Parts: sequence; structure tokens; C-alpha cells
Amino acid sequence: MFDTMTLTKITGAVCGALLIFLMGSWAAEALYATGGGHGDHAEQAYVIETGDDGPDVTVDDGPDFAELLASADVEKGAKAFSKCKSCHKLEDGANSTGPHLYGIVDRAVGSVDGFGYSGSLVAVAQTWDVDALNGFLENPKKFAPGTKMSFAGMKKAKDRANLIAYLDGLDN
Repeated sequence: MFDTMTLTKITGAVCGALLIFLMGSWAAEALYATGGGHGDHAEQAYVIETGDDGPDVTVDDGPDFAELLASADVEKGAKAFSKCKSCHKLEDGANSTGPHLYGIVDRAVGSVDGFGYSGSLVAVAQTWDVDALNGFLENPKKFAPGTKMSFAGMKKAKDRANLIAYLDGLDN
């Protein structure tokens, strides 16, 4: 067993070693820093001109949302609805934690009787058209800040298109 004096010496040695490493790190950072402040990226000292601006890179964002919606798979949309069914019902008038989603496409925002909407939803759109649903499903908190909906969102545009096509077909 250690007595208190030995334990104090060991603790002092560990603290002293950490202090030496910390001071060495600061000294090395001061000697070899190439940028402005701490965490800044170093700027290039010189540029070699080659006459070439680099390859022409075009980024293909893929099909737009209207094209995705036109080729949407309703069966996959039904599967995507599984993320929604814990809070939403599909039957007309059957509210749950969230309002029912029967006839949601092109329905006025905040129009389900008996459901208390958060005020931020009514401020962002007049109707739940395809664009509003797409934006809301992608990131509800960003689309309608202050919304009560705790869903994180659907990142894949194809999944959102499938879900919207499924919901649109419910009232047909």
C-alpha cells in the first residue's frame, strides 16, 4: 500500500509530465504555424499556372421531384408510410397524435376539425400540395420551425415521392 507522500509524488509527476507535453505542443504550434489563428487552414504560398482551369465537372442532381413523382411506386409508398403510422391514421376523421392523412394531398393546411395544429404550419403553406408535402417530409423542423411534429424527415427524394403518391391515391 502507498502512503500519502508517495501518492502525492506520483500525482505530481503525472501532472508535471502533462504540463510539459502541453507546453511542448504550444511551442510547436507557435513555431510551425502557417495560417492566421488557431484552427485556420494554411494558405497556399504560391500557385503554379498550368493554363488549365481543371476538368469541366457537371454534377448530375438526378431527376427532379416531378419526374420522381411521375414514376413513383405506390406499394413502396405504403411501406414508407410505416414510419408515419405510429402518429397518423389513414381513415377519414380518425385523428391520433397527428391529424388523419386521408385526402392530405391538396387539402388546406390546418383544416382537420378537432386537431390542434401548431401555428407554424399555417404560416408556411396554404395547401398541402406536392411541393409543400415534399418540403415538409424532407425536414419538418426546417420547413415549419416550431412544429410539434417530432419526425426527423425522409432524406431520400424517391421515398418521399412514393409516399406522396400513396397518400394521393387513398381518396381516389
